[in-house]
Amino acid sequence: MRFLQCLSLFSLIPVSLAIPSVARQPRNQSVHDEPLVIQLKPQSTVTRELVSLDGLWDFALGDGNETASPWTAPLPKGLECPVPASYNDIFEDPDIHNHVGWVYYQREVIIPRGWSQEQYLVRVEAATHKGRIYINNYLAAEHEGGYTPFEADITTLVSAGDKFRLTIAVNNELTHETIPPGTIEVQPLTGKRVQTYHQDFYNYAGLARSVWLYSVPRQYIKDITVVTGVDGVTGLINYTIQTSNETFGDLEIAVLDKDGHTVSNATGPHGTATIDSVHLWEPGAAYLYQFVVNIVNRENHKLIDTYTLAVGVRTVKVENRQILINGKPFYFKGFGKHEDSPIRGKGHDQVYMVHDFQLINWIGANSFRTSHYPYAEEVMEFADRHGIVVIDETPAVGLSYATSLDIPSPGTFAPDKINNNTRKAHAQAIRELVARDKNHPSVVMWSIANEPASDEEGAREYFKPLVQLARDLDPHRPIVFINSMLGTYDVDRISDLFDVVCLNRYYGWYIQTGDLAEAEAALEKELHGWVEKFPQKPIIFTEYGADTLAGLHSIFNLPWSEEFEVKFLEMYHRVFDRFDSVTGEQMWNFADFQTNVATTRVDGNKKGLFTRDRKPKAAAHSLRARWKGMEATK
Repeated sequence: MRFLQCLSLFSLIPVSLAIPSVARQPRNQSVHDEPLVIQLKPQSTVTRELVSLDGLWDFALGDGNETASPWTAPLPKGLECPVPASYNDIFEDPDIHNHVGWVYYQREVIIPRGWSQEQYLVRVEAATHKGRIYINNYLAAEHEGGYTPFEADITTLVSAGDKFRLTIAVNNELTHETIPPGTIEVQPLTGKRVQTYHQDFYNYAGLARSVWLYSVPRQYIKDITVVTGVDGVTGLINYTIQTSNETFGDLEIAVLDKDGHTVSNATGPHGTATIDSVHLWEPGAAYLYQFVVNIVNRENHKLIDTYTLAVGVRTVKVENRQILINGKPFYFKGFGKHEDSPIRGKGHDQVYMVHDFQLINWIGANSFRTSHYPYAEEVMEFADRHGIVVIDETPAVGLSYATSLDIPSPGTFAPDKINNNTRKAHAQAIRELVARDKNHPSVVMWSIANEPASDEEGAREYFKPLVQLARDLDPHRPIVFINSMLGTYDVDRISDLFDVVCLNRYYGWYIQTGDLAEAEAALEKELHGWVEKFPQKPIIFTEYGADTLAGLHSIFNLPWSEEFEVKFLEMYHRVFDRFDSVTGEQMWNFADFQTNVATTRVDGNKKGLFTRDRKPKAAAHSLRARWKGMEATK
């Protein structure tokens, strides 16, 4: 909802970060550089060990003077912070809740004595929005981007059996050259630094996902890429495997069915494993094969390394206004979601994850979008196992400086706003998203941005190379962006570059507020425009909804009442059903979520079908009746 936000356009405050001379500087990449390899998610096997570093860590705020090197000594005692969790809502101190800048997590770690012949690494699943890994006094790795993993090989820094001080620094600052973007202002009277940003969800920060210590053999499997296909009743798993540099082992592949029976074999770093009478991965009926990769010593035939990847065989195609999964039309029923829960913020929580998927099943949904960032890998794996379809999104939200529907944009794409350096960060976010999630059968589309200024000058020049990059990285999935209300069919400059039209629309809420008859006419008029402009493209409504205060009732369909939300959704659904091009409805939002303080936001965004603690509103029951009734036809 970028047009709603009142954005301050003060000058950026320069931030100076002193890095010790031993630091490894990050590589400066262009859009067209080769993608960096992200290691496979760690797993425990007969050749690998995995140690969770989750739990309570010592915690301290940075004081803005990073030359003091707080990681070179134990942090002051007193504060302990749980990992995984956002730190903002845990402590009673408002200075922690509102902190802008670096924070430090620290604990002691012991390398197991049995790892003396192994390589060992520290992996951080997410550090919002910039992270550094310090081994004792040494900066071993740093990473920009708050929702994808990074790691440090510490084999040469600490010996097996030794104890070391592990410090992870996390910075939550957003600038016009980060993804997502933001600005930092200094209050004129107090000198306090305040983070502003262009997204309608709270800027939770910290170590929101797990931290791991893990080992791999000296020669190990670094990466696996699978692309599945079907030839009649035969399943095809086209694979590429990357190993570490040493080459004294051979690659052997076995594909196991759900009962553990071998159904296919292959050898070598790339090829095709075929499965007779294949069981397809279907929405709502997931079937996963186990793709087992072994490195075997070519002289004594001993196992060197093994890794198992869950693989679902399925195809995705856009054709004739339809999205086809396994050759059959698929209609998206679901939501935009958020990683958001009370106290934990964006901290990954297995309890909420399982319960949320139960509610997805209860309401009759079959899909969700990872708005507006990649979710935890455990969420993607759960979707794989349960047949839930996912539109996977980068953190590129807020690429617009428009303030409202009535105020012209000051120009989003400019040297002092969204510029070439922003695009480099955006490109890296696309690389890391695809590298991490490329093998998930649940992922059927890549969304490379949410609500950018697609109507503005410079939008096409900004996005065209990013679309090409995404297609180069994965030519097998559709590429989309999520269009905002300012980017209507008559002014949008970029939708022809993408495979599907994805629309966020709020007629009847932000405009024509409460007048559902007028809103229905406006929505139908705009849909006719999109269909005429792109007669062969499918259309998915990726957001539509109205803020609703649970427990507020009115016989007059008063905005904010539960009755109004029901009528609002019913109006949209009437319009959707009139157009064959509409191939999906993902209402906004699954559950209420926290946002920044604003006059339009009382303790968060209230557009959820469920409250923040997952209690259903009236609209949840109404939507359940619609979606359950559609199961036989869509």
